[in-house]
Amino acid sequence: MPANAILAVLETRDGALRKVSHEVVAAARQISTAGGSVDALAFGVSAPEGSNGVGANRVLVAAHAEFGRYNPDGFAATVASLAGGYGAIVFAATATGRDLAPRVAAKLGVSLVTDVTGLAIDGGAIVATRPVYAGKVIQKVKLKSVPALLSIRPNTFEPEQSSANAANAPAESVPVPSFEARVKVTGIKAPDAAMLDVTEAPIVVSGGRGLKEPSNFKLLEDLAEALGNTAVGASRAVVDAGWREHGAQVGQTGKTVSPGLYIAVGISGAIQHLAGMRTAKTIVAINRDKDAPIFKVADYGIVGDLFEVVPRLTEEIRKMRSEQ
Repeated sequence: MPANAILAVLETRDGALRKVSHEVVAAARQISTAGGSVDALAFGVSAPEGSNGVGANRVLVAAHAEFGRYNPDGFAATVASLAGGYGAIVFAATATGRDLAPRVAAKLGVSLVTDVTGLAIDGGAIVATRPVYAGKVIQKVKLKSVPALLSIRPNTFEPEQSSANAANAPAESVPVPSFEARVKVTGIKAPDAAMLDVTEAPIVVSGGRGLKEPSNFKLLEDLAEALGNTAVGASRAVVDAGWREHGAQVGQTGKTVSPGLYIAVGISGAIQHLAGMRTAKTIVAINRDKDAPIFKVADYGIVGDLFEVVPRLTEEIRKMRSEQ
Protein backbone atom coordinates (compact mmCIF):
# COMPACT_ATOMS: atom_id res chain seq x y z
CA MET A 1 0.00 0.00 0.00
CA PRO A 2 1.63 3.33 -1.07
CA ALA A 3 2.00 5.96 1.65
CA ASN A 4 0.20 8.54 -0.51
CA ALA A 5 -2.99 6.46 -0.57
CA ILE A 6 -6.07 8.02 1.08
CA LEU A 7 -8.73 6.14 3.02
CA ALA A 8 -12.32 7.43 2.82
CA VAL A 9 -14.59 6.14 5.59
CA LEU A 10 -18.09 5.63 4.22
CA GLU A 11 -21.41 5.83 6.08
CA THR A 12 -24.50 3.74 5.48
CA ARG A 13 -28.13 3.85 6.44
CA ASP A 14 -30.43 0.82 6.18
CA GLY A 15 -27.78 -1.06 4.20
CA ALA A 16 -27.26 1.64 1.56
CA LEU A 17 -24.63 4.35 1.23
CA ARG A 18 -25.49 7.82 2.49
CA LYS A 19 -25.05 10.76 0.14
CA VAL A 20 -22.21 12.14 2.27
CA SER A 21 -20.14 9.03 1.47
CA HIS A 22 -19.72 10.24 -2.11
CA GLU A 23 -18.61 13.62 -0.77
CA VAL A 24 -16.01 11.95 1.47
CA VAL A 25 -14.55 10.18 -1.55
CA ALA A 26 -14.54 13.46 -3.51
CA ALA A 27 -12.61 15.14 -0.67
CA ALA A 28 -10.15 12.26 -0.59
CA ARG A 29 -9.60 12.69 -4.33
CA GLN A 30 -8.65 16.34 -3.78
CA ILE A 31 -5.74 15.42 -1.54
CA SER A 32 -4.55 12.30 -3.33
CA THR A 33 -1.20 13.17 -4.90
CA ALA A 34 0.02 12.09 -8.34
CA GLY A 35 -0.08 8.33 -8.54
CA GLY A 36 -2.02 8.10 -5.30
CA SER A 37 -5.15 6.07 -4.88
CA VAL A 38 -8.34 6.38 -2.87
CA ASP A 39 -9.73 3.42 -0.97
CA ALA A 40 -13.22 3.49 0.52
CA LEU A 41 -14.01 1.60 3.72
CA ALA A 42 -17.56 0.44 4.36
CA PHE A 43 -18.98 -1.31 7.41
CA GLY A 44 -21.87 -3.73 7.54
CA VAL A 45 -23.02 -7.31 7.65
CA SER A 46 -22.19 -7.37 3.92
CA ALA A 47 -21.15 -4.90 1.21
CA PRO A 48 -23.54 -1.88 1.27
CA GLU A 49 -25.77 -1.23 -1.71
CA GLY A 50 -24.10 1.12 -4.21
CA SER A 51 -20.61 0.88 -2.71
CA ASN A 52 -19.00 -0.37 -5.92
CA GLY A 53 -19.91 2.87 -7.72
CA VAL A 54 -18.76 5.32 -5.06
CA GLY A 55 -15.75 6.43 -7.14
CA ALA A 56 -12.89 4.85 -5.19
CA ASN A 57 -10.08 2.77 -6.62
CA ARG A 58 -10.89 0.02 -4.14
CA VAL A 59 -13.86 -0.59 -1.86
CA LEU A 60 -12.93 -2.33 1.38
CA VAL A 61 -15.71 -3.99 3.33
CA ALA A 62 -15.40 -4.69 7.05
CA ALA A 63 -18.16 -7.26 7.52
CA HIS A 64 -19.16 -8.33 11.02
CA ALA A 65 -22.31 -9.59 12.68
CA GLU A 66 -22.25 -6.55 15.01
CA PHE A 67 -21.91 -4.03 12.18
CA GLY A 68 -25.55 -3.94 11.15
CA ARG A 69 -25.72 -0.72 13.20
CA TYR A 70 -23.02 1.73 14.21
CA ASN A 71 -20.58 0.02 16.56
CA PRO A 72 -18.14 2.67 17.88
CA ASP A 73 -15.58 0.28 19.35
CA GLY A 74 -15.57 -2.11 16.41
CA PHE A 75 -15.50 0.63 13.78
CA ALA A 76 -12.67 2.51 15.53
CA ALA A 77 -10.58 -0.64 15.99
CA THR A 78 -10.99 -1.53 12.31
CA VAL A 79 -10.02 1.90 10.99
CA ALA A 80 -7.03 2.06 13.33
CA SER A 81 -5.86 -1.39 12.20
CA LEU A 82 -5.79 -0.20 8.57
CA ALA A 83 -4.30 3.25 9.22
CA GLY A 84 -0.66 2.31 8.72
CA GLY A 85 -1.02 2.05 4.97
CA TYR A 86 -2.46 5.53 4.40
CA GLY A 87 -1.24 9.10 4.32
CA ALA A 88 -4.65 10.44 5.34
CA ILE A 89 -8.06 9.23 6.52
CA VAL A 90 -11.21 11.20 5.69
CA PHE A 91 -14.45 11.01 7.68
CA ALA A 92 -17.76 12.88 7.38
CA ALA A 93 -18.51 15.49 10.05
CA THR A 94 -21.89 13.88 10.75
CA ALA A 95 -23.23 12.56 14.05
CA THR A 96 -21.47 9.25 13.35
CA GLY A 97 -18.26 10.84 12.09
CA ARG A 98 -18.04 13.22 15.05
CA ASP A 99 -18.11 10.19 17.34
CA LEU A 100 -15.89 7.86 15.30
CA ALA A 101 -13.08 10.15 14.13
CA PRO A 102 -11.93 11.23 17.64
CA ARG A 103 -11.90 7.59 18.75
CA VAL A 104 -9.59 6.70 15.87
CA ALA A 105 -7.38 9.74 16.54
CA ALA A 106 -7.04 8.71 20.19
CA LYS A 107 -6.10 5.14 19.25
CA LEU A 108 -3.45 6.36 16.80
CA GLY A 109 -2.20 9.23 18.95
CA VAL A 110 -2.54 11.77 16.13
CA SER A 111 -4.37 15.08 15.72
CA LEU A 112 -7.74 15.52 14.04
CA VAL A 113 -9.12 18.48 12.10
CA THR A 114 -12.93 18.60 12.08
CA ASP A 115 -15.64 20.33 10.05
CA VAL A 116 -13.37 20.92 7.05
CA THR A 117 -14.80 22.98 4.18
CA GLY A 118 -11.75 23.17 1.90
CA LEU A 119 -8.61 21.17 1.14
CA ALA A 120 -5.30 21.87 -0.58
CA ILE A 121 -1.75 20.53 -0.78
CA ASP A 122 1.17 22.77 0.25
CA GLY A 123 4.68 21.39 0.02
CA GLY A 124 3.38 17.85 0.20
CA ALA A 125 1.34 18.55 3.35
CA ILE A 126 -2.45 18.72 3.56
CA VAL A 127 -3.89 22.14 4.37
CA ALA A 128 -7.46 22.09 5.69
CA THR A 129 -9.78 25.09 5.77
CA ARG A 130 -12.45 25.23 8.48
CA PRO A 131 -14.70 27.87 10.08
CA VAL A 132 -14.08 28.72 13.75
CA TYR A 133 -15.55 31.13 16.32
CA ALA A 134 -19.11 30.54 15.12
CA GLY A 135 -18.05 31.01 11.51
CA LYS A 136 -16.61 34.49 12.02
CA VAL A 137 -13.06 33.34 11.27
CA ILE A 138 -11.76 30.96 8.61
CA GLN A 139 -8.83 28.91 9.86
CA LYS A 140 -6.22 27.10 7.77
CA VAL A 141 -4.49 24.14 9.41
CA LYS A 142 -1.49 22.26 8.02
CA LEU A 143 -1.66 18.62 9.07
CA LYS A 144 1.71 17.14 10.00
CA SER A 145 0.58 13.88 11.59
CA VAL A 146 0.71 10.65 9.61
CA PRO A 147 -1.87 9.59 8.89
CA ALA A 148 -3.58 12.98 8.68
CA LEU A 149 -7.11 12.70 10.10
CA LEU A 150 -9.89 15.04 9.05
CA SER A 151 -13.67 15.19 8.81
CA ILE A 152 -15.52 17.16 6.14
CA ARG A 153 -18.66 19.22 6.52
CA PRO A 154 -21.54 17.69 4.49
CA ASN A 155 -22.57 19.47 1.29
CA THR A 156 -19.21 21.23 0.84
CA PHE A 157 -17.46 18.80 -1.51
CA GLU A 158 -19.09 18.06 -4.85
CA PRO A 159 -19.24 14.32 -5.57
CA GLU A 160 -17.53 13.28 -8.79
CA GLN A 161 -20.02 12.43 -11.50
CA SER A 162 -17.74 9.73 -12.84
CA SER A 163 -14.24 8.41 -12.42
CA ALA A 164 -12.40 7.00 -15.39
CA ASN A 165 -10.20 4.72 -13.32
CA ALA A 166 -12.62 3.90 -10.51
CA ALA A 167 -16.19 3.71 -11.75
CA ASN A 168 -17.07 0.26 -10.48
CA ALA A 169 -14.45 -0.86 -8.00
CA PRO A 170 -15.06 -4.41 -6.75
CA ALA A 171 -15.54 -4.93 -3.03
CA GLU A 172 -12.71 -6.55 -1.08
CA SER A 173 -13.08 -7.96 2.41
CA VAL A 174 -10.76 -6.73 5.17
CA PRO A 175 -10.25 -8.46 8.52
CA VAL A 176 -11.97 -7.04 11.57
CA PRO A 177 -9.69 -7.05 14.63
CA SER A 178 -10.93 -8.30 17.96
CA PHE A 179 -12.60 -5.58 20.00
CA GLU A 180 -14.51 -5.11 23.22
CA ALA A 181 -17.92 -3.58 22.55
CA ARG A 182 -18.35 -1.23 25.51
CA VAL A 183 -21.21 0.57 23.73
CA LYS A 184 -23.97 -1.22 21.86
CA VAL A 185 -26.70 0.39 19.77
CA THR A 186 -29.87 -1.57 20.50
CA GLY A 187 -32.24 0.39 18.30
CA ILE A 188 -32.86 3.55 16.34
CA LYS A 189 -36.09 5.49 16.70
CA ALA A 190 -36.97 7.34 13.54
CA PRO A 191 -39.43 10.28 13.41
CA ASP A 192 -43.05 9.39 12.78
CA ALA A 193 -42.79 10.84 9.29
CA ALA A 194 -39.78 10.13 7.12
CA MET A 195 -38.08 13.49 6.79
CA LEU A 196 -35.03 14.60 4.86
CA ASP A 197 -32.03 15.20 7.12
CA VAL A 198 -31.10 18.90 7.27
CA THR A 199 -27.40 18.03 6.90
CA GLU A 200 -27.96 16.27 3.59
CA ALA A 201 -30.66 18.39 1.97
CA PRO A 202 -29.71 20.71 -0.91
CA ILE A 203 -32.31 23.20 0.37
CA VAL A 204 -33.19 23.92 4.00
CA VAL A 205 -36.09 26.06 5.20
CA SER A 206 -35.75 26.90 8.90
CA GLY A 207 -38.18 28.57 11.26
CA GLY A 208 -37.77 30.49 14.51
CA ARG A 209 -39.87 32.05 17.23
CA GLY A 210 -41.29 34.46 14.68
CA LEU A 211 -43.68 31.66 13.67
CA LYS A 212 -45.42 32.25 17.05
CA GLU A 213 -46.70 28.69 17.55
CA PRO A 214 -45.79 25.16 16.40
CA SER A 215 -48.80 24.72 14.14
CA ASN A 216 -47.50 27.52 11.93
CA PHE A 217 -44.59 25.33 10.84
CA LYS A 218 -47.15 24.03 8.33
CA LEU A 219 -46.28 27.16 6.32
CA LEU A 220 -42.67 25.99 6.06
CA GLU A 221 -43.67 22.41 5.32
CA ASP A 222 -45.83 23.64 2.44
CA LEU A 223 -42.93 25.76 1.14
CA ALA A 224 -40.56 22.80 1.41
CA GLU A 225 -43.01 20.62 -0.51
CA ALA A 226 -43.32 23.24 -3.24
CA LEU A 227 -39.53 23.55 -3.58
CA GLY A 228 -38.97 19.79 -3.55
CA ASN A 229 -36.05 17.88 -2.00
CA THR A 230 -36.09 20.33 0.91
CA ALA A 231 -35.65 19.79 4.65
CA VAL A 232 -37.36 21.80 7.39
CA GLY A 233 -35.03 23.05 10.12
CA ALA A 234 -35.50 25.04 13.30
CA SER A 235 -33.72 27.40 15.64
CA ARG A 236 -32.68 26.39 19.15
CA ALA A 237 -35.41 28.52 20.74
CA VAL A 238 -38.05 26.59 18.80
CA VAL A 239 -36.57 23.21 19.72
CA ASP A 240 -36.20 24.18 23.39
CA ALA A 241 -39.86 25.19 23.39
CA GLY A 242 -40.78 21.70 22.16
CA TRP A 243 -42.14 22.89 18.81
CA ARG A 244 -39.79 20.70 16.73
CA GLU A 245 -37.60 17.66 17.36
CA HIS A 246 -33.90 18.15 18.15
CA GLY A 247 -32.88 16.48 14.88
CA ALA A 248 -34.14 19.56 13.04
CA GLN A 249 -32.11 22.06 15.08
CA VAL A 250 -29.60 24.11 13.11
CA GLY A 251 -26.90 25.88 15.08
CA GLN A 252 -23.89 25.57 17.32
CA THR A 253 -25.64 23.11 19.66
CA GLY A 254 -27.57 21.46 16.83
CA LYS A 255 -26.56 20.49 13.31
CA THR A 256 -24.23 22.30 10.95
CA VAL A 257 -25.58 22.60 7.41
CA SER A 258 -24.14 23.81 4.10
CA PRO A 259 -27.02 23.59 1.60
CA GLY A 260 -27.14 25.29 -1.76
CA LEU A 261 -30.05 27.38 -0.46
CA TYR A 262 -30.93 28.24 3.15
CA ILE A 263 -34.15 30.12 3.90
CA ALA A 264 -34.40 31.54 7.42
CA VAL A 265 -37.98 32.41 8.37
CA GLY A 266 -38.71 34.34 11.55
CA ILE A 267 -35.17 33.76 12.81
CA SER A 268 -33.38 36.76 14.29
CA GLY A 269 -29.90 35.37 13.67
CA ALA A 270 -28.25 34.79 17.04
CA ILE A 271 -24.57 33.93 16.75
CA GLN A 272 -25.25 30.33 17.81
CA HIS A 273 -27.61 29.87 14.88
CA LEU A 274 -25.28 31.56 12.39
CA ALA A 275 -22.55 29.11 13.38
CA GLY A 276 -24.67 26.28 11.98
CA MET A 277 -25.66 27.73 8.60
CA ARG A 278 -23.18 30.45 7.70
CA THR A 279 -21.48 28.36 5.00
CA ALA A 280 -24.68 27.86 2.99
CA LYS A 281 -24.14 28.81 -0.66
CA THR A 282 -27.11 31.21 -0.75
CA ILE A 283 -28.95 32.57 2.29
CA VAL A 284 -32.43 34.12 2.17
CA ALA A 285 -33.86 35.79 5.27
CA ILE A 286 -37.52 36.66 5.91
CA ASN A 287 -38.09 38.77 9.01
CA ARG A 288 -40.23 41.77 9.92
CA ASP A 289 -37.35 43.34 11.91
CA LYS A 290 -35.10 45.18 9.44
CA ASP A 291 -32.33 45.29 12.05
CA ALA A 292 -32.29 41.53 12.68
CA PRO A 293 -28.69 40.17 12.65
CA ILE A 294 -29.68 37.50 10.10
CA PHE A 295 -29.73 40.17 7.38
CA LYS A 296 -25.99 40.77 7.86
CA VAL A 297 -25.18 37.32 6.48
CA ALA A 298 -28.10 36.98 4.05
CA ASP A 299 -27.58 37.20 0.29
CA TYR A 300 -31.24 38.18 -0.10
CA GLY A 301 -33.50 39.67 2.55
CA ILE A 302 -37.24 40.25 2.73
CA VAL A 303 -38.43 42.64 5.43
CA GLY A 304 -42.05 41.75 5.94
CA ASP A 305 -44.68 39.68 7.70
CA LEU A 306 -43.76 36.02 7.19
CA PHE A 307 -47.45 35.08 7.38
CA GLU A 308 -47.95 37.05 4.18
CA VAL A 309 -44.59 36.46 2.49
CA VAL A 310 -44.25 32.67 2.89
CA PRO A 311 -47.71 31.68 1.52
CA ARG A 312 -47.19 34.04 -1.44
CA LEU A 313 -43.72 32.60 -2.07
CA THR A 314 -45.11 29.06 -1.91
CA GLU A 315 -47.88 29.97 -4.35
CA GLU A 316 -45.46 31.52 -6.84
CA ILE A 317 -43.09 28.53 -6.69
CA ARG A 318 -45.95 26.10 -7.29
CA LYS A 319 -47.16 28.20 -10.19
CA MET A 320 -43.70 28.37 -11.72
CA ARG A 321 -43.13 24.62 -11.41
CA SER A 322 -46.53 23.80 -12.89
CA GLU A 323 -45.61 25.81 -15.99
CA GLN A 324 -42.38 23.93 -16.57
